[in-house]
Amino acid sequence: MGMISGKEYKQRLDKQQAEIWIDGEKVCGDISKHPAFKGTVASQALLYDQQHQEELLNTMSFISSDGSRIGTSFLQPKTKEDLTKRRQMIQTWAKTTAGLLGRSPDYMNTVLMTFAASASLLEGKENCFPKHLTNFYETAREKDLSFTHTFINPQVNRSILYFEDSDKPIAAKVIEENENGIVVHGARLLATQGGMTDEILVFSPGGITDEANAFAFSIPSNTDGLKFICRESFVQGESTYNYPLSTRFEEMDSIVVFDHVLVPWDRVFFYNNLEVANSFKNESAFLPFTLHQVVSRQVVKAKFILGVAESIVNTINISEYEHVRTKVTEIITAVETMEALLLKSEYNAELDEFGLMRPELSPLQVANSQFPSIYPRITEIIQLLGSSGMVSIPTESSFHSDIRKDLDQYLQSATKNAYDRVKLFRLGWDLTMSPFGTRQTQYERFFFGSPERLLTEVYGGYNTKPFVDWVEEFLS
Repeated sequence: MGMISGKEYKQRLDKQQAEIWIDGEKVCGDISKHPAFKGTVASQALLYDQQHQEELLNTMSFISSDGSRIGTSFLQPKTKEDLTKRRQMIQTWAKTTAGLLGRSPDYMNTVLMTFAASASLLEGKENCFPKHLTNFYETAREKDLSFTHTFINPQVNRSILYFEDSDKPIAAKVIEENENGIVVHGARLLATQGGMTDEILVFSPGGITDEANAFAFSIPSNTDGLKFICRESFVQGESTYNYPLSTRFEEMDSIVVFDHVLVPWDRVFFYNNLEVANSFKNESAFLPFTLHQVVSRQVVKAKFILGVAESIVNTINISEYEHVRTKVTEIITAVETMEALLLKSEYNAELDEFGLMRPELSPLQVANSQFPSIYPRITEIIQLLGSSGMVSIPTESSFHSDIRKDLDQYLQSATKNAYDRVKLFRLGWDLTMSPFGTRQTQYERFFFGSPERLLTEVYGGYNTKPFVDWVEEFLS
């Protein structure tokens, strides 16, 4: 089968009728038509369609052994050229979404690719099924499946020594196993695009102390007993003039409830194995390749913000001010630094123990640890450059009313008429100040976990020995 089209993606979502709840009501009918979800579904449908564009075909796909075209996000890179191709594909999709879809299909496709490539880590270990993992990867890439995922347990008690002691499970756990599979009950956070994908991939987050919480599997989003409970939607209207981003890229986040969910044996990758649950993610190829995808997207997102910032500067003619130049230069510095770290990781890539051309981890960790502080600052710069103009933003309907003449007179700018000026400033507002925009900031702050932990991991994984040896040699 190979790559699907946007139409096929929509049809599959509508057909599966996953159990999704929002504002206390169960979603009924086609999800592709629901106000809270249709914008993102349509945007991702465009991504799937891009895979079939003739001029992008070699970037967006590769030919499998059976001759079918497979999306490049499933590609296990064996050469530096393959790694470059993966980045070009990721950034093609990211440019279409301005980097605002953090869970575009290539993210989870990358995760599954790395897990399958690392399946040998499961061989010969108790309650582990490496063949299930590799077989499922083959199925996913041949059917071009889409995924959400959940790694995090509910925030009941975040103290270091907390152990759940409840009659009814809170964190999802295995409560039974039978001839058909394992039965999971409880909840998990935080599934972005929960219910908006073919499958949900569930992995233990590490730091597990109870075997019942130690598992990995993937199941269809419409599995019996599986429920997605959404936060409120940040889609505030259908006008792309008023809400240029939230109408198209509101991914939605959800709590995932497993109510005695049966996971068939052929979908179980491991279970009831503490050692594997606590080590597999870190010992696998997961980290370097997922960071490569993440940083590739973040570079595009930073470039988009630079474009918005400079557009505001040009529109109201403020480039002569020194503080304006220094602010925009901060964004330029962020873009160039992130991109340099990304390209360095590819330049120093080497074949790993799984036969993958692995990007160098350290520069990707540095980029990923810096972006949680970079992103709030560069979005703040948009707010500062726009100043009161970020507040004086009438809606599209205002320009089709009796006050149009006033708006045209008083909201024009040095280089744009009032309608176009407000359109740009509404973009800046939706990017940085709307509910959608502030969620983006929080999302990037914690995209890969606690910023403090990310910095600690950079220190713990960085090889400082050559520099220490140099100092010792210098002193001697």
